[in-house]
Amino acid sequence: MRLLDPALQPDAIEQAAQRLADGGLLALPTETVYGLGARADDDAAVARIFAAKGRPADHPLIVHVPNEAAALHFVSAFPPVAQRLVRAFWPGPLTVIVPRHPDMACAAAGGQDTIGLRCPDHPVARQLLDACAQRDILGVAAPSANRFGRISPTRAAHVVEEFADQGHNPEDPDALDAVWVLDGGPCEVGIESTIVDCSRGQPVLLRPGRLTMAQLEEAAGEPLLWSKPEAPDPNAPKASGTLLSHYAPRARVVLMSDAQLADGLDVIEPELTAQHLATPGVAPRVAVYSRSLWAHHPRHPGVVHLSMPGDAVTAAHDLFADLREMDATGVAQIWVEAPPEGPAWDGVRDRLSRAAAA
Repeated sequence: MRLLDPALQPDAIEQAAQRLADGGLLALPTETVYGLGARADDDAAVARIFAAKGRPADHPLIVHVPNEAAALHFVSAFPPVAQRLVRAFWPGPLTVIVPRHPDMACAAAGGQDTIGLRCPDHPVARQLLDACAQRDILGVAAPSANRFGRISPTRAAHVVEEFADQGHNPEDPDALDAVWVLDGGPCEVGIESTIVDCSRGQPVLLRPGRLTMAQLEEAAGEPLLWSKPEAPDPNAPKASGTLLSHYAPRARVVLMSDAQLADGLDVIEPELTAQHLATPGVAPRVAVYSRSLWAHHPRHPGVVHLSMPGDAVTAAHDLFADLREMDATGVAQIWVEAPPEGPAWDGVRDRLSRAAAA
């Protein structure tokens, strides 16, 4: 593993771009989460992503491009609704699924005849994609930089935790299957991009993110359908992060109402108190992640307590980092207060419901 920091190394971007040009793996920052990248036009390089993550080869990746013009190299058609969405939200946290050019990025698309494309809005990612374009690399395939199904990383340190030993070879520290990390600081958004399928006529929301349905429909100029985890569209193309179980820590995630959390703690706290007094060094068994519980329920020494932010934007920004923090304590379960209803919380609710399905 090699760490590259543009703030400290003037040639970090050039090193990172050359790493991709050589066919190696590079974790890169975006405004949503860190991605595990390889050049999208090299099937052998893309195969290294699937191997490193333990991801099924038929589960497609998102290809990151520097601009709309570069995106056109990967498509056989760019439907008008996709063009309207791209012009409204690129660069930004939106992925559009469109018909794929049959000669482009087959491995990155998981063998499908569609492809997911995104232009990220992160200064380091944009510099990297521009440097790649100068090397005739017009797209970087990059799912989230974590083991398949686990919590997405929002900081370079999270990527290091996931892949420090990946491809480790003392005789060849720069082996192509080793993960290099380009540090761009904490991610601004904190959850993955919104995904809209534009390949089949009427657009369909496959994964919510920061962008709300109202914003998407206004930009699209037409209504969107929504393929939800509990009622998925059976004809939708496969897409990143849309499996029922995903984004999961090692601990079991349980979604509860505020009242259910309070009642649950009332039941287990006597046992936890006795355990804490008898063996104070034993790790807690439960973590609680709540917006409102603490107003009427005291914190307990046998429980890991962490407050969920009360606004949706901050909650999305903090979500994966907070789940990692709680998971690192070794608890068996993480009890999470269910997010409130409302479109601003759709992305957070989606990630937590998939984490709880694991």
